[in-house]
Amino acid sequence: MLPTEHRLRRREDFATAVRRGRRAGRPLLVVHLRSGATDPHAAGESSPPARAGFVVSKAVGGAVVRNQVKRRLRHLVRDRLDRLPAGSLVVVRALPGAGDAGHDQLARDLDTALQRLLGGDPPTEGQGRAPR
Repeated sequence: MLPTEHRLRRREDFATAVRRGRRAGRPLLVVHLRSGATDPHAAGESSPPARAGFVVSKAVGGAVVRNQVKRRLRHLVRDRLDRLPAGSLVVVRALPGAGDAGHDQLARDLDTALQRLLGGDPPTEGQGRAPR
């Protein structure tokens, strides 16, 4: 489960991340990142936590499949929150193929997208895309 302080809940926050943030697309998902955005709703925190939200439409599948994809994405993002700058807003939008994808495929696409957005080092052994 994603801790409450790391969840995007307001429509304005989703819109800010999508419209003003950077975007990285992968075959199974699209990641929108607004780095270091300050939370106008927070009460005087010095460094607000990174927050994440998820968009999984009916194109991904039925209710059971959509909820399964959301649970997988929440788990994956929770493990990667420490990589995000403080105050970041992240929106992960699942594409139709995400419903048929496994946990490892979603993790690989998420890692690649975040690496591209954060300009980090290439994935270490065991992460990212497999060699061809």
